[in-house]
Amino acid sequence: MSNPDVIIGIDAGTSVIKAVAFDLAGRQLAVSATPNRYQTRGDGGVTQPLIQTWDDCAAAIRGLRDHVPRLATRTAALSVTAQGDGTWLVGHDNAPVGDAWLWLDARAAPTVSRLAARPLNRARFEATGTGLNTCQQGSQMAHMDRHHPELLDRAEVALHCKDWLYLNLTGIRATDPSEASFTFGNFRNRQYDDTVIDALGLSHRRALLPEIVDGTEATHPLTAEAATATGLRAGTPVSLGFVDMVMTALGAGVHGGAGDVACSTVGSTGVHMRAVPFQNVHLNAEGTGYVICLPVPGIVTQVQTNMAATLNVDWVLSLAADALRDFGHEASHRDLVARVDQWLSATQPGLTGFLPYISEAGERGPFVNAEARAGFFGLSMATRYPDLVRAVSEGLGMAMRDCYAAMGSLPGELRLTGGAARSKGLRGILGSAINARVRTSAREEAGAAGAAMMAAVAIGAYPNMNACIAEWVTPLLSAPESPDPTLVATYDRLFPAFLAARRASPPVWEALARAREAAAHSGDK
Repeated sequence: MSNPDVIIGIDAGTSVIKAVAFDLAGRQLAVSATPNRYQTRGDGGVTQPLIQTWDDCAAAIRGLRDHVPRLATRTAALSVTAQGDGTWLVGHDNAPVGDAWLWLDARAAPTVSRLAARPLNRARFEATGTGLNTCQQGSQMAHMDRHHPELLDRAEVALHCKDWLYLNLTGIRATDPSEASFTFGNFRNRQYDDTVIDALGLSHRRALLPEIVDGTEATHPLTAEAATATGLRAGTPVSLGFVDMVMTALGAGVHGGAGDVACSTVGSTGVHMRAVPFQNVHLNAEGTGYVICLPVPGIVTQVQTNMAATLNVDWVLSLAADALRDFGHEASHRDLVARVDQWLSATQPGLTGFLPYISEAGERGPFVNAEARAGFFGLSMATRYPDLVRAVSEGLGMAMRDCYAAMGSLPGELRLTGGAARSKGLRGILGSAINARVRTSAREEAGAAGAAMMAAVAIGAYPNMNACIAEWVTPLLSAPESPDPTLVATYDRLFPAFLAARRASPPVWEALARAREAAAHSGDK
C-alpha cells in the first residue's frame, strides 16, 4: 500500500467547483473541475440547489482519479473552501430547507437599510470589523425572519457553502472561525458575540448557529457514504477550510515575509487584503470592509473589495472593438489586451482621471453606493484613445489606493494575482499607485492551495502555518519589482483629485439613477 502523499484542496466557487491534488510539499499534481449552476429570480434572488452543489463537488473529486493514480490510497487528507456569505439552511436529517441564498442575492437590501440605521449597528461593526451588506448570512437571515419566517422555522442549522459540503463529507454540522466572526462574532476572540446577534435582531434564532471548528487544529473522518460518492477511502481526515477570499490570499502570499505585506486579486473584481495582528486593525469611520481571520493565531486580514476591476479595462477595450467592427474590421479581445502595454508606454501618466465604477451594482469598497457609476474627468481636445486606456488603468490604481488607505497606512509590498498581474504596465501602475514593490505568485489554484495548507498543518505534515507558507508559498513568489519614483510622485498628485471627484459624485449618480428610472417607466407605457 502506498504511503499517503497527496492532499486534496476543494474550492467551490459560485459557478465552478475545483478539486486540486497537491503533494505534501505543495506541488500541484492535477485539477478536476465541474460547472456549478445557479438561478436568478425577478425579485433580486440568486439561488443554488444544495443537493446539486454536493453532487458537483463529489464529481469534481472523482474526476481527480483520471489524473492521479491510486488516488484513494494516496490521499492523506482533504480540505474544503467555498464561496463566502450566503445562507444554506439545513433541517431534519440534514435535508436542505429550500435552495441556498447566494452572496449575489439582493433581496435583503431593505433589511440592510433598516439594520444599518439601528443604534447597535456601530457596536456590531466594532466587533465584526465588517460592514453590513446584502451578501451576508446575518442580513439574509434577518430578512427571512421578518418576511419568510417559515424558512428559519424549518431549519435546524444555518450553514455556508463550504459548511454544507463539510457536512456531506463528514456528517458534522460546523462552520469556521472566519465566517463565524465576520458575520456573527468578534474577530478578536473568533467566537460568536451576543451584541452582534442582537444587533441583527436574531437572538431568538441563535440555536441555528453551528459549532465553530478550526480546520488547522481538528479534522473529522470521511464518512462511508461520502467515500462511496467521492471514490476516496472512508476515514480519510477532512479539514474545514476558511472562507475562499482568505484561502486564496493565503495561497498567494498575504502572510509571510518581512515588512508590511498586502495581497490584491485584480481580476474581474478587485479584492484588497492585508494581514495584521488583530490588535492593529484599523476600523474606518464609514463602517465598510471586512475583517476576516487567517488560520494563523492572532492574525486577521483587513479586506476592501471593488465591484469591478479589470471589467473596466474590458469595457474600454470593447469601445475599440465596436468602432473597428463598424468599419468592417474584427479585433479579438485577446488582440486588444496584447496592445494595452504598448498604449500605456506611449502615453503620459496622470493627465486624465477615471472613476472605475463600471459595475451596474455600484461600489462597495471603501464606500457603499449602489448608484455609483464610472466616469472620466479632465478630458480635453488633446485626449486620444490610448490616453483613455491609461486613465482607466490608473483608475484601478487609485481605487486600490482608496481601499488600502481605508485600512490605515499603505503597505510596503504588494503580492498581486489575477488578470492584472500578467501585464507589466498594469503592475507598474498598481505598485506605483500605492508606492509598494510588487511580487506575483506562480501558484495556479491559490484558493484550493490555501485550503490544502490547512489540512497539511492539521495532519502534522508541518508544525504550523508559517512553516507551511515557507515551503508552499514563498518559493513561488517572483522577485520584487520596485515602484517607479516618477510615477509615485505623479500618482501622489493624482490621488487627491480622484478622491475629490469620487466624493463629489453621489448627487450626480443619484440624479442619473432617477433619470434612468424615469426612462424605464416611460418605456413601459
